[in-house]
Amino acid sequence: MAENLKTISENRQVRHEYFIIESLEAGIELTGTEVKSIRQGGVNLRDSWISIENGEAYVKQMHISPYEKGNIFNKDPLRERRLLMHKREIMRLFGMLKQEGLTLIPVSLYFKGSRVKMQVGLCKGKKLYDKRASMAERDAKRTIDRAIKEQNR
Repeated sequence: MAENLKTISENRQVRHEYFIIESLEAGIELTGTEVKSIRQGGVNLRDSWISIENGEAYVKQMHISPYEKGNIFNKDPLRERRLLMHKREIMRLFGMLKQEGLTLIPVSLYFKGSRVKMQVGLCKGKKLYDKRASMAERDAKRTIDRAIKEQNR
């Protein structure tokens, strides 16, 4: 069965700032007006992160713009939103976060069918020299691709 995936928002800064060690899919607890606002593209993942408190995962600082026609049903745009994951998964991630000094960051937000899902990355911060190396690698690949394209003309 082919899954209907439609990307809503992507946090591109994550790939520059962090090494993504592991990627997970999580559901997210939203209200109706938040889902409507997301359908209109009113979401921003920049500067957001995930914390684990009392055995539950919460995404913090994810901005969902208030829905225009939502009036009294609109929630705070920066409120904490609970992630829907299995307890075992959350506890495994919690252990890894405490031991290895890693962090959980939302990588992307997408629709899977009619449900909103979040791709969560277990990340380790890059040092400045790592960022430079990855930029040099990307430039070298671009140069090689350009040379191959020229050669094929």
